[in-house]
Amino acid sequence: MAAPQSIVVIGGGQAGGRCIEALRQGGFTGPITLVGDEAHLPYERPPLSKEMLAEGGADKIAWVRPAPWWDEHHITRHLGRRAERIDRDRKLVLLDDGSELPYTALVLATGARPRHLTIPGAEHQAVQVIRTIEDTQKLLHALAPGKRVVVIGAGYIGLETAAAARARGADVTVLEMAPRVLARGVSSEVANWFAAEHARQGVRIRTGALTTRIETTPAGAVVHTETETFPADAIIVGIGVIPNVELAETAGLATDNGILVDTHGRTSDPAIRACGDCTRHPNPILGRLLRLESWQNAQNQAIAVARDILGEIKDYAEVPWFWSDQFGHNLQIAGLPDDTATIIARGTLGDGPALRFFLADGLLIGAIGLDAARDLRFAKEVIALRATPDPAQLADPAVKLADLLKSLKAQRAT
Repeated sequence: MAAPQSIVVIGGGQAGGRCIEALRQGGFTGPITLVGDEAHLPYERPPLSKEMLAEGGADKIAWVRPAPWWDEHHITRHLGRRAERIDRDRKLVLLDDGSELPYTALVLATGARPRHLTIPGAEHQAVQVIRTIEDTQKLLHALAPGKRVVVIGAGYIGLETAAAARARGADVTVLEMAPRVLARGVSSEVANWFAAEHARQGVRIRTGALTTRIETTPAGAVVHTETETFPADAIIVGIGVIPNVELAETAGLATDNGILVDTHGRTSDPAIRACGDCTRHPNPILGRLLRLESWQNAQNQAIAVARDILGEIKDYAEVPWFWSDQFGHNLQIAGLPDDTATIIARGTLGDGPALRFFLADGLLIGAIGLDAARDLRFAKEVIALRATPDPAQLADPAVKLADLLKSLKAQRAT
């Protein structure tokens, strides 16, 4: 493909912003146009349910780049605008205000949107999701001492929100239809520890609780499950997200639970790439297709796409990495931990740094660290190495993971 003359990036979140940043840092001097349906410049979303929700204040917003940078680097912005259609034949993006944007290279960083409740009363004004700055700012007013907060969904967003609400003095109940919290991405042992920690902090958690309806009463909203009712001043819904693939589908691009891309972020149209939460891509390290909703993927896949546009032909191949902060504890996850794997324990959860390693046929495929950020970094490198470490060494706190990694690399080199 010839070098691009003009680039359009659709999506004003972290992936779109980082892609543009990498294009300029990589030496592209041609026209770049950003289209974003929010009024804000690109920002990172994790603080919305972490620092910003826990502490409040606009100073907690993590902007991809400060406002002057976008002018200094001559980035044309169409903020508060929506891309309606892609004309692949004429290489045009059509916006909701009638504008037509020509491109030689197009990047889709359309992200994902929160999944909404589909039960009676779901439209109640007390019901909120967390996806934008405005969502968090609105919610902050409801997280006050004595306010009754019901969180529907006990994934990362749900539990982070519950922890922030409880820390601000609210009365908090979490409803989860699955048998346990954090049903995706962590082992049952780690999930049970977090459930116990939330209970210790005064959060009520109901698992196996199907929310059936939300009732409007003179006293406010009431959340109904099959067996209980919970009055609520605020109802926060965290039941997953849906990738924004409609624009790609309408344009005839291949999709399947995300926009399908290769290891370079290329879609089924050679002039169009995609990155971030909206993509489903092959992971050469884990040997499977993944769609990741993570800070790491939004940033690094976006950078990989920018480099590919600039002619650097290199596979995007990274170990997935996630993190969550709750009640002063830091949870980090590398790879894809699986309860069906052989689990090796190092340390006691909640009593200093603790890790859990996940082996499949001897291969380290995942690791979970609780308050163990430094060690988790080395475990992530072992996963990337596709190594088969000695389980006894993994379990022994006296064996430094940095030394184990060094030894495994030396073995690989011989």
